[in-house]
Amino acid sequence: MIQVLPSLPEALLATHGIVCVVGAGGKKSTLYRLIDQASGRVGFTATTMSTTPDQKRFDACILAEPGRLALDVPRAASHQHRIAYACPSVKSGRIAGLPPGLVARLHEHGDFNLTLVKADGARMRGIKAPRADEPCLVPGCSVVIFVVSAHVLGQPLTEAIAHRVPILAERLGMTVGERITPMHIGRLLSHPQGAWQGVEQCPLVTLINQVDSPGQRALAMTVAKTALTGEKPPSRVVLGSMIAEQPLIDILERPPGKTGAAEGQPLCPHQ
Repeated sequence: MIQVLPSLPEALLATHGIVCVVGAGGKKSTLYRLIDQASGRVGFTATTMSTTPDQKRFDACILAEPGRLALDVPRAASHQHRIAYACPSVKSGRIAGLPPGLVARLHEHGDFNLTLVKADGARMRGIKAPRADEPCLVPGCSVVIFVVSAHVLGQPLTEAIAHRVPILAERLGMTVGERITPMHIGRLLSHPQGAWQGVEQCPLVTLINQVDSPGQRALAMTVAKTALTGEKPPSRVVLGSMIAEQPLIDILERPPGKTGAAEGQPLCPHQ
């Protein structure tokens, strides 16, 4: 019997509403894969400084100050399906973040089925821990997706691969330069001041990205099971590779009614 995998938006609980993507190790590639598979009217923006969107993926890209966006985005959404919008930045090739409240209003006034939001930065690193003022989530968001790269496993904790190194070291009980294990990442994904920071009652899905080999998949499964038995388990852990033809590899989910020490159950192992 051939098992049918869910779509990536279904796996990440990102089919509708406002979806905020945070963390490190492939946020932008995750957002673009979600855009490619999304249905209905889709908005794309950021609440922090980011790179200019890839215009080929959108019917319209609107760059304007907040007051202008409040007029132009709903107007464009009335006849176009995929719309990227942002505030201009003084830095070349960059956009400024939108106020989170404005994103919530534009989602409603533009009648978007789905709004995808890059809600923090990581300076192209593979793992990060948030500062006290991060992430910059949108009020009323439907789900938060926290991304981490499988490529950091076995690597020393340094600025070459990690953003906010001192914060990571403190929250994971590590020393700078110590090699990152599956237990460390599992702890990050279930830490109240790690993946859960600022999330409150919103569902949290964690994505282990860049799982590009059988060896990395085995390690990522250990990460997932550690997270799902951790201090504050996420709703589910997804293993994937956003550059692969089939980006979804595995889904492990906390059993219903469990909030702590219960091993995650595979939902869709991809052989």
